[in-house]
Amino acid sequence: MEREVDVAIIGAGTAGLFALRQVKRVTDSYVVIDAGQLGTTCARVGCMPSKVMIQAAEDYHQRYALADEGIGGGAQLALHSPRALDYVRQMRDSFVKHVMGGPVSKLGDKLIRSHARFRAPGVIELDVGAMRAKRVIVATGSRPVVPQAWQAFGDRVITTDQLFEQPSLPNSMAVLGLGVIGLELGQALARLGVEVTGVEMQERVGGLGDATVNQAAVEAMREEFPIWLGEKAQLAEGADGRIQVSAGEKTVDVEQVLVAAGRQPNVDGLGLDTLGLELDARGVPTYDSQTMKVPGTPIYIAGDANAELPLQHEARDEGQIAGYNAARGTEQRFRRRVPLSIVFSQPNVVTVGESWDKLAKEDVVVGTCWFDGDQRSRIKHANRGVARIYADRRDGRLRGASMAAPDGEHLGHLFALAVQQDLTVLDLLRMPFYHPTIEERVQDALREIAGQVEEQPAQPADLEFLNADAHPQAAE
Repeated sequence: MEREVDVAIIGAGTAGLFALRQVKRVTDSYVVIDAGQLGTTCARVGCMPSKVMIQAAEDYHQRYALADEGIGGGAQLALHSPRALDYVRQMRDSFVKHVMGGPVSKLGDKLIRSHARFRAPGVIELDVGAMRAKRVIVATGSRPVVPQAWQAFGDRVITTDQLFEQPSLPNSMAVLGLGVIGLELGQALARLGVEVTGVEMQERVGGLGDATVNQAAVEAMREEFPIWLGEKAQLAEGADGRIQVSAGEKTVDVEQVLVAAGRQPNVDGLGLDTLGLELDARGVPTYDSQTMKVPGTPIYIAGDANAELPLQHEARDEGQIAGYNAARGTEQRFRRRVPLSIVFSQPNVVTVGESWDKLAKEDVVVGTCWFDGDQRSRIKHANRGVARIYADRRDGRLRGASMAAPDGEHLGHLFALAVQQDLTVLDLLRMPFYHPTIEERVQDALREIAGQVEEQPAQPADLEFLNADAHPQAAE
């Protein structure tokens, strides 16, 4: 007899577990199906172990600043890469243990360790037998993409799935793809003593659309390792067992290649192509991003499986939206958060709100601030980079920002909050800015915008009248 449930969740990653939270509030008739390695991509091979490696690299890199601060012995510091990687794994395992000790440990027989494939929209074929579900959430995540031809190089070509498992670091490495993962790990590996060459087939890095910010980011990265832009990488056998990496006229032989050229949604084995659904080139069905529902079906798709916003905080939201609706059989629409992306390189590369590619075609004004002379970032030996803020010309409403900036992760959250709350440049200027802080520097960009908006205040831009009846005319 087939098992029947109200909701089946395929995938026990971030999106699936946050969907589970919502489902459990409504029904006890559910299962979670997963045949892969448990513990979420973020905790196992993604955002968490990479940040541990980045922190170790940043700590080691600080030795260059010690002499200026009167601290001797920095030149004698040395990195033991096996111990460093062991530390990364220890921290990684603690993050995974936290996940496994939470909702996963309480699933009991509701966790089915099996592959899943749709036989019909509400019928799921398992490794043993089948089951029926009134509604199904697809939260199967994604995997790194490695071109088939490159797989012949064996363990000399790796992804983040293998990077943290290595006993030690190679002497030389090429990082192919300089998006979020490539920039972060490329710089970290270079700071850990690996001879890194970064290759990106586009002219832009870190998902940046603003040419000014992109140039600042590239210049900062090139101070630490070579970066080749605008040419597709080719691999061939090199000398002494190395891999020859070429892009255009440039060539280098390296011991290992880290491929960071994107991820593939794990939907190809689910049988979605047999359900008569409209699928994109990656096999992802058309769905509503406010409800996560595939129209005309009992199927919802969330997290990296839909390949739209492959970010942990977005997976959390999408899982909750899918779980809320699947548990109730509804199509409740939810407002999505303002887009926010952070690359944890130094300087941080951050984008907030609408993309510059879109905003450049609209009537917006731009404020720019540079960090080379910023007092707080000079003290921290991090005074490089730029922030660009975008606002409507008419009323100064903030629309987005992009930056390659020290502590940009915090500035990014400041502007994400402002954009989501529909604040104007004047609203922000009237907020307190403490001296000396990195946040203080963005006042330059905000004042530049304030001087360009059409609706000019009578009072100083960063002050507000206390009594409502005091409204002198603005000076001509």
